Amino acid sequence: MKKTLFILLFVSTFSFSQKGVQVDLSNPNATIYTHLYFLQTDSYDASKAAMTIYGLPKEEAIEKSIKIKEVLDGKGLIVDFGVITKSSNYLDTIYNAHNDLVKYVSRFVPFPNQVPEIYVEKIGNSWYYSKETVANIDRIYSKTFLSQFTWLQKKFPNFFKKVVYGIRIWKPIGALLLLLFSALLFYILNPIIFFVLKKVQKLIYRKTFIELFDLLHELARPIVFIIIIRVIKNILPSLQLFKVNSLLMLGLSIAETIFWVFVFFKLAKLVLSIYTDYTKKTHSKLDEQLAPILTKIVSVFILLIGLLHILTLFGVNPTAVIAGASIGGIAIAFAAQDSVKNLIGTIVIFLDKPFHIGDWIKIGSVEGTVENVGLRSTRVRAADTSIFQIPNSKVTEVEINNMGLRLYRRYNTKLGIRYDTPPELIEAFVKGIRALIIAHPETRSESYNVEFTGFGDSALLIMVNVYFKKLDWGSEQSSKHRLHIAIVKLAMALNVEFAFPSSTLMIEQFPDKNPIMMKYNTDTNHINQSIQSIVNEFKNTDYQQDTNVSSHADSD
Repeated sequence: MKKTLFILLFVSTFSFSQKGVQVDLSNPNATIYTHLYFLQTDSYDASKAAMTIYGLPKEEAIEKSIKIKEVLDGKGLIVDFGVITKSSNYLDTIYNAHNDLVKYVSRFVPFPNQVPEIYVEKIGNSWYYSKETVANIDRIYSKTFLSQFTWLQKKFPNFFKKVVYGIRIWKPIGALLLLLFSALLFYILNPIIFFVLKKVQKLIYRKTFIELFDLLHELARPIVFIIIIRVIKNILPSLQLFKVNSLLMLGLSIAETIFWVFVFFKLAKLVLSIYTDYTKKTHSKLDEQLAPILTKIVSVFILLIGLLHILTLFGVNPTAVIAGASIGGIAIAFAAQDSVKNLIGTIVIFLDKPFHIGDWIKIGSVEGTVENVGLRSTRVRAADTSIFQIPNSKVTEVEINNMGLRLYRRYNTKLGIRYDTPPELIEAFVKGIRALIIAHPETRSESYNVEFTGFGDSALLIMVNVYFKKLDWGSEQSSKHRLHIAIVKLAMALNVEFAFPSSTLMIEQFPDKNPIMMKYNTDTNHINQSIQSIVNEFKNTDYQQDTNVSSHADSD
């Protein structure tokens, strides 16, 4: 008994709700709701739906109203009545580009981005589908649904027109054939797109390398998928899968956006790989460091654009998203001022190029070799192999001494010899050092100074100022070592002794004792032969070292 009363109550309530919905054209919301409500399966009344069309005979108005709904269903557009105005005096703005004026008209466009031609307008005191919508609906319908497919559908045998579980048999068969056609299309288009991309690449950049070849393959696939998705989106409305069409269209649009993101990712990687290959020919190693940083920045930008577009697919207003992103960006910038300053510092470093990778620099109290320039900091390895991470904002603010940009490495030292060295040997020693510098293959023979410059506390001072050609620190030490050894040998050959801090007590008169005096050989022939011997030995030793290094490199 209770079940029977419940059923009667439900039936009466449903019937009352059916009778309660009346044709209402008082505002845009009511008109669109009336049109779609009376074309639903459980509340179908085409004549009432046709009342939203103004000024046409009944049969023609019914045809137009049905086509409007089928276009919306075919494109997968779901009407959100929560955003459609209920104001009977609603005014929309129209911008006239010719007169540069903004007009206000009584109209409402439910889908301004997808189908701006379909909208309602106020005629008298009621709202109807506009005259433009009615005039263009046949063209929009034929554009939405392939005319060839519609003609083919009429030629289907009766078996394919049968309905099983509320679905005509030809629809799932058509969907399956569409999937098979898409798979076949992929295998046909993939080599064609790759061939076209390779031709375009050769027109832009003739050189080909393995990484570039692989990137072209990776770029071809998402382009093919985008083409296939476009084909499916054009054919899918003709299958008339109205209940699931909106979800399929949304899924296809999201997939297309994702593939476009992949396309731009691969394009960016392709361009940067060409740039990297080009930078290998340049002197600056900093250009090579720029490629991975640009890759990160471009990737983040592409990803943000893709996410923004996906949000618009879910009905989010793009203007609101951009405004929100701008406000959020400002808030993030304030919260992460140091990170923003470091990013700006990175840009300044790459634009100004105060140093290159591998340069020996001094930044403040830090001195060492530049190993890496990142988005946030610059990595410098000191002489003791420790690592310094210096924020890029600090790098652009302090004084930078780039020793790596020197034309030559200057070496200046003073040699102290004994006070009792005869003038002839001082001259000979200076002359011999000059000859060694000229014979040294890693010094500038046209720019050097070797002079007797002064008197120290316990030594006669000889200044040696020389410039080494090789710029790296290790080569400089090796060059100094070879020069020092040759100078020591020269001093031994000439019997010139190096002084050291000492005090000498001189006793002029001492019984049976003679003062201690160094014995020097100042014979000119002896001096010249000693100098020539040491210089020749230095040259031969230098030649042998170069030969050994060369043969070792060849064996490697």
